[in-house]
Amino acid sequence: MSELFDRVDALLASRAPLPPPEERKRLRKAHGLTIDEIATALQVRRATVSGWEAGKTEPRPPERDAYARLLGGLSELYPAPADAGARREDTATPETLTTPAPKARPLFTGQESEAVTTAGSTLRSRPAAAPHTTGPATTPRRPDARRASPAGADPRFENGPLAVVDVDAEGRVLAYCTGGLVLDVPARSLPALVDWTLKEAKLGQPRLSGPGKDADPLLVLTEAALERYGLPVALTDEERLAGRIPEGHKVVKQLARAEWKLTKRGFGPWARIYRPAQGAERDCVQLCIPSWHALDPRNWGHAAQLRPADLARTLGVYASRVMTPRGSTAVTGLELMTALHPPTRASEPDATGKRHSERNPGSLGTDPVDCAPCEAPDGHPLLMDLPRFHVRGPGEKLFEEAYDWARPMTDDECTLRHLVGIDVNMAFAAGANGLVVGLGAPEHVKAPVFDPKLPGSWLVDLSHVDLSRVKVGKDKWAELDASLLPSPFTPKGERPEGPAWYATPTVAYAAELGYEVRPIEAYVRHDHGRYLDDWYNRLRDAYVATMADLGVHTDMEPADFLAAMNGYKERDPQLAIVVSAIKATVKGGLGKLRERPRGEGWRPGRPWRALARPTWRPDIRAAVIARTRTNLHRKIVRHAAFTGQYPVAILSDCVVYAAGGPGPLDFLPYRDGKPLPGGFRLGVNPGLVKHEGTQSVLWGEEVRERFDAPELNLARYIKDGTVTDIDNGE
Repeated sequence: MSELFDRVDALLASRAPLPPPEERKRLRKAHGLTIDEIATALQVRRATVSGWEAGKTEPRPPERDAYARLLGGLSELYPAPADAGARREDTATPETLTTPAPKARPLFTGQESEAVTTAGSTLRSRPAAAPHTTGPATTPRRPDARRASPAGADPRFENGPLAVVDVDAEGRVLAYCTGGLVLDVPARSLPALVDWTLKEAKLGQPRLSGPGKDADPLLVLTEAALERYGLPVALTDEERLAGRIPEGHKVVKQLARAEWKLTKRGFGPWARIYRPAQGAERDCVQLCIPSWHALDPRNWGHAAQLRPADLARTLGVYASRVMTPRGSTAVTGLELMTALHPPTRASEPDATGKRHSERNPGSLGTDPVDCAPCEAPDGHPLLMDLPRFHVRGPGEKLFEEAYDWARPMTDDECTLRHLVGIDVNMAFAAGANGLVVGLGAPEHVKAPVFDPKLPGSWLVDLSHVDLSRVKVGKDKWAELDASLLPSPFTPKGERPEGPAWYATPTVAYAAELGYEVRPIEAYVRHDHGRYLDDWYNRLRDAYVATMADLGVHTDMEPADFLAAMNGYKERDPQLAIVVSAIKATVKGGLGKLRERPRGEGWRPGRPWRALARPTWRPDIRAAVIARTRTNLHRKIVRHAAFTGQYPVAILSDCVVYAAGGPGPLDFLPYRDGKPLPGGFRLGVNPGLVKHEGTQSVLWGEEVRERFDAPELNLARYIKDGTVTDIDNGE
């Protein structure tokens, strides 16, 4: 009988009534929710929820039932006003935003599905993202006059994740928070500022994962604030080299007298001030000091020169969509992995009712693991027995890196007028999506049978793979000109000459091309999982949402997308900074997985600090790069098989083709607005491509002739055509 009822309920759910699209959007905003929060709760993509609100698509079961329950509950909390048909959409800023008092009843009743239960807990605990404003800062107000917090916001962090501390012309210390809020700061010393932040400011950010930890509040100190609190406006050359001010500095002594501690990195551009945790509670405040070069201009552009209110907005958008910065974008990228997959969780109660800490499934755990010898970078303790000046070849060392390949142009290509570069959006993030990586230590296996689902490093001879005839589909082969293609197995595009170490995605691609692979030995990881999926989803959503704010959307036609990308950074320079930081978070976070020694008196054969982290995993980095490179090669092969066009140069995620016209649509094989299946596709999503730059064929030939370099990688200079010193570039 229960199964019969379930089937009847399924029929009812498939016809669950939904309010009109504009009402769905109103209800979401009334409750202070973001599209990302609803998408996460219902376990769908952000673009899916956007489509529901725009009326372009309708939800299907089981999501439809969950979405209907959510909207039904919200409609009871926020009934539509009588004049809703004539009322304009609410555009109140966070300072004036108010919401109706909710009725004293639960949001959901009855037998909710798991998705709805998740929605209830998530939507009530996470603060809504504040609207973006570009005007002058709001009038300073005292904390007791702060704005009404959005419904559902965590009251502990109602003023946002961070504040920029500045001193105005009248000598008042002000804290510029996200959403335009400004607080008066009564603290007269740095220890007092830390106390005020933890006790009164209500700054911070809820955890990103159930077993994780809430983000510590972040204070960004301007030059005026540094002077007020007795800190230098700039570091000396010696202090910059050390990465900190001396331990004997008066402010460091003030903190010590107040029983505050600093991490081993000391008081530097990203300082962490804390007291040892007492049980589950911890007191910790992080400082960011832009004038000490905390915000690297390569990743954050001119953020360090922004006004306090604008800097709070820029960092606030990044914090709400990625996470509160924990250091450089590279550090934050790595910390995001841990925040989404904390190493431990609380166990089920034992016989006495107590819970214990246990490894969180799907995480890397708390203990570092040794890499395989072939995965170890030069100087690693595993290689200490090698001769001092021994150079490891491909048969000893895993060398998975991005492409840096170029070739001379053919006579036919020289008759064309343009060189057009296309760039893969968030290529390394796309390479991480769905990738199965090892979670534990490797196991050495002799003469293994290759398994494309098993992450690891494989010693195998791929020199027999012939790109002149490759498989491009089920029972479908293509004849190609191999001399015009890079090998997919080496970064320089050279054909392998014998056995070499490869990550699983590279060997799997060789098999996909239709060739037999017989590994000689391998280091495999049976404990594995899709560790980077949540990391990818978080960064993808952050990137896509910010690009949408800049006028570039996921559902654009190719020509419209190219037009929208033209000058998108000028539409909102602050959000353009956020886009740059998000992309740097991807690359930097992956780079941190194989962090090398950074001074500290290190010598070859000795361990360095990064090796003590469970997130020091060169095998994961290698797998992501291998998959990114083979993904790109697959598109190049499909494009060549269909069009007869071959790349002239490739640099990482940028590919240059000779074309008769100046844009991507002059050589990408679109038909009726649809791209070649499995080939390059224009769009903003990670893995799709955008226009990188166009130069003339004559420019390319002149540059190569001027530097007497027929295989100069033109992809390096295609964006603006500037070539100053090829020695530095190459």
